[in-house]
Amino acid sequence: MGCGGRFADTVARATVGGGLVEVRHSKACGAAWARITQASPGDTLRITTGSSEQDGTVEADADADAYTPMVAVKKASDAEACVTLASGETGCATPE
Repeated sequence: MGCGGRFADTVARATVGGGLVEVRHSKACGAAWARITQASPGDTLRITTGSSEQDGTVEADADADAYTPMVAVKKASDAEACVTLASGETGCATPE
């Protein structure tokens, strides 16, 4: 879609358990999404804005990555990425 790679920035990150949850933002596309790395099967993540949210689930082997679909945002600070690990631990990454 031309929104990732050099067109995207990580605008917030948080370590939750052994995983890293991030808010990814593309100014060029006016969109944000959540990414988790070093995740385990069953971990779930959510990207939220004022009125929109999208979910993603880790369905692969341990130390996998997962993404949510994109949500429209006017600015990066409009988005928050939260994760719920299969263990029940939760955490969020919120841009400043």
